[in-house]
Amino acid sequence: MAGESFFGQDPTHEDQQGGIPADLIPYLEAADEVEETEAGEGTDPQAEEGEREAALRALVEHSLLLGPDPSVLAEIEGEVDEEFADDAAEARDERASHEAALAKAEDEVALDARVQEIYQSIVARAPEHDIDPTLDRVKLALDILGDPQNSYPSIHITGTNGKTSTSRMIDSLLTAFGMKTGRFTSPHLLDVRERISLEGHPITREGFIRAWEDIAPYVGMVDERSSQEGGPRLSFFEVFTIMAYAAFADYPVDAAVVEVGMGGRWDATNVIDAGVSVITPIALDHTKWLGSTIEEIAREKAGIIKPGQVVVIMKQEEEVLDILLEQARSVDAIARVEGRDFEVVDRQMGVGGQMVTIRTPSAVYEDVFVPLFGEYQAHNAAAALVAVEAFMGGRGLDGRIVEQGLMNASSPGRMQVVRHSPTIIVDAAHNPAGAATLREAVESSFGFARIAGVYAAMGDKDVEGVLSEVEPFIDHLVVTQMPGERAADITRLAEIAEEVFGPDRVDVRESLADAVDRAAEIAEAGAEPADRSGVLVFGSVMLAGEMLALAGHSPR
Repeated sequence: MAGESFFGQDPTHEDQQGGIPADLIPYLEAADEVEETEAGEGTDPQAEEGEREAALRALVEHSLLLGPDPSVLAEIEGEVDEEFADDAAEARDERASHEAALAKAEDEVALDARVQEIYQSIVARAPEHDIDPTLDRVKLALDILGDPQNSYPSIHITGTNGKTSTSRMIDSLLTAFGMKTGRFTSPHLLDVRERISLEGHPITREGFIRAWEDIAPYVGMVDERSSQEGGPRLSFFEVFTIMAYAAFADYPVDAAVVEVGMGGRWDATNVIDAGVSVITPIALDHTKWLGSTIEEIAREKAGIIKPGQVVVIMKQEEEVLDILLEQARSVDAIARVEGRDFEVVDRQMGVGGQMVTIRTPSAVYEDVFVPLFGEYQAHNAAAALVAVEAFMGGRGLDGRIVEQGLMNASSPGRMQVVRHSPTIIVDAAHNPAGAATLREAVESSFGFARIAGVYAAMGDKDVEGVLSEVEPFIDHLVVTQMPGERAADITRLAEIAEEVFGPDRVDVRESLADAVDRAAEIAEAGAEPADRSGVLVFGSVMLAGEMLALAGHSPR
């Protein structure tokens, strides 16, 4: 076997040596040497056999002929098993996550369907603008429920314009001071759950369903009693008010911020004994239900002023202010009047909003950022701040927390920019007073060289009054149609628009998407850069909601 290895090949052969571990070569050579000496003379056969056996034993012990080293094999197998187990676990986790996502999506679809079912059953009742001058039904339902509205302190807000923005600022300020808040506002933009807010977010689907199911039996009892007495069922807005008050108590909240639905005296919300109330600027609106003069409307709204409370009164017409102050005196309420007790001292435009300095009865808050456009929002912020001061005992507040609260404030559908190039702004202005503030806000906050408007309205609105306010600064108007029985007919809107703007400055498009496309085309038709072209979508809260949905925005 001279010149051959244990495997039948020469271990020194270059092509084969690479396949034999280097540490085995000495043992192979030792075995060969033993074999070579077998044929030699003068050797001891027994000794030769022993040497040969020892050499082979050493070779076997140090080779892999009998399989891998058990410890190495165990380690390799362990790593493989661990890797396999990790892969399997990861696959199981991914599968479980996917199944959970599918189940969640199915649950959300089912919950959404249930929310819509409840909403439609409530909508079938008398609409929120159908005011029946009594609070008896709401009081009875809440009495059966244990008067949940009395389990937390509240701030009550009425007025013609600015109620929702002011409510949201109050909510944000209270939240910044560590309070769990409930907020009730109307109408909603996209989702009915927006009306009942908990800690700054719309009530969950589950919470909405639970709130309805908690009150439904008692609503039925009140409906039955009212029917027996020849009266109507609880209205749409009355039911929602009861739901909100019950949901706030169930959560529970530390404070409730409650916006009236319409008017004040006979509004369903006016069963609370709020420690603070706010009255935003009063103007002509809802004249069919609240009165044909501003004085009549003021008397209705003054109905929320309660004995001993602090009432924050924003800037008003002189005749309106007299009525509000008389009501405050008659019930021994403390009035805080804008221009006398508080004011916006300074206002500077900033990126994404404005810097304001506000004087209140207790302090001066300098250079506070308000992330909303328009001078009227600075005044809303001032009223909100005075209301929160009064709510928290009338003392001056920590300026850093005030800054945080107002900085976090938002008001979807109110001077909200939803797109750029051209800039598209959404605003819920729906009466002449709102249109006037809209004009000021656009002209002071944006340097547009050309503006196209998109307009739709409810059938009971002063369309001519609104369009007359915006005509001087809108170059072209596109009229569109809103869904719903209360929406104004597009043909009638177009006729009024042509009377105000002239036929050459009015287009008509049935769908909102087409109307916005046409307005953008018109706005960009001039020689100005795109960033100086604007599209203004206005006329209704419902229209604002549709535009937010079209632009992919979800109100919070």
